[in-house]
Amino acid sequence: MAIDDIRSSMRSNEEIIGRSDLDDAEAILAITTLDETATVHAVADHADAIFTWDYEKGARPALSKLYEKAKTSQWNGETDLPWDTAVDPEQAVREQNAAMNPGAESLVPPFDTTGTPLASWGEAEYLALGMEMQNHLLSQFMHGEQGALLCTAKIVETVPWIDAKYYAATQVVDEARHVEVFAKYLDTKLAGHYPVNAHLRMLLDDIIEDSRWDMTYLGMQIMVEGLALAAFGMMHQTTSEPLLKQLLRYVMSDEARHVAFGVLSLKEYYAELSASELRERQEFAFEAAVRMRDRFLQQEVWQRLDIDVAPLIPILRQDPGRILFQQLLFSKIVPNCKKLGLLDAGAPAGGKGWLRERFEEMDVIQFEDMVDTGEEYEALDAVAADRATAGA
Repeated sequence: MAIDDIRSSMRSNEEIIGRSDLDDAEAILAITTLDETATVHAVADHADAIFTWDYEKGARPALSKLYEKAKTSQWNGETDLPWDTAVDPEQAVREQNAAMNPGAESLVPPFDTTGTPLASWGEAEYLALGMEMQNHLLSQFMHGEQGALLCTAKIVETVPWIDAKYYAATQVVDEARHVEVFAKYLDTKLAGHYPVNAHLRMLLDDIIEDSRWDMTYLGMQIMVEGLALAAFGMMHQTTSEPLLKQLLRYVMSDEARHVAFGVLSLKEYYAELSASELRERQEFAFEAAVRMRDRFLQQEVWQRLDIDVAPLIPILRQDPGRILFQQLLFSKIVPNCKKLGLLDAGAPAGGKGWLRERFEEMDVIQFEDMVDTGEEYEALDAVAADRATAGA
């Protein structure tokens, strides 16, 4: 297919994400969780289960190496974390604020809130808000980990390579452990958990519904897990709460392997795709990026506090800590998309690729030359490091 034909078939922002303006607050807030009381959510899975009769282990050496690493890096969420640690949620919020807003002496932001629902708020109200937001953030990580649990089980079924099936089976166990530890932390150390965010649920539904195995990889291993790895890294750096710090450190060890699994598998597969097929992957990556960014508006927190968040959005977008956090979330996604060739696939000679332009629009393209996860997962293996230290 010629470049002109590809460009003419390209979908607009409105066709991909339902709005032309990425920052259209009204459109973002219009997507809401329909039923917070439901405990079961069914999604149609249109994929075929694929058997392979080729059992040659090591045909893909990088995946075989990753599988061996996974087998020796398992940990027990019940016994390898210090669950007897006393957790002070208020102190955690203050530390997080100090780390994200250097020099801040108060939780009250330095913005003019006159005429908004926050006009009369003081330290106590912002502290309560901070605890709710911390709870919401960790809750969405937990829901995302369950999404990864289902998606990786689907990869075991649908990927045609035995080395990939072997590794994906280890990730299923990893993801079950992650759901377990986040749920336990939320329910025993904090005040319980929030329901899944509407934007995150929409993305997870899209990933599971797609019949193509590589779309499951792209949506979960590259996009959702890539964002989670970056977010866990930032939280690990900005908290001194020992239980959460160790929990995140061990989860990050697993997540780095998971994202590497996506990079190593898709790099081979994407080299065989046509320009139009790569265009579909670019659009899906962009949609996933926007959905994940939208979820960090944390609209369920404001709903619980019975506050209309719409008039607050211009103020929230001035928060330097929030701006930095949202940008850094893409520090793993952008270089991994570049490694896969998605940033500039289909670009005219001397021109910019479509996904590159979309990441520029989102103000995250500056991360494109950071190390990709296919190269760094061994350096993040905290489980192996701890065992080496204990055995020394």
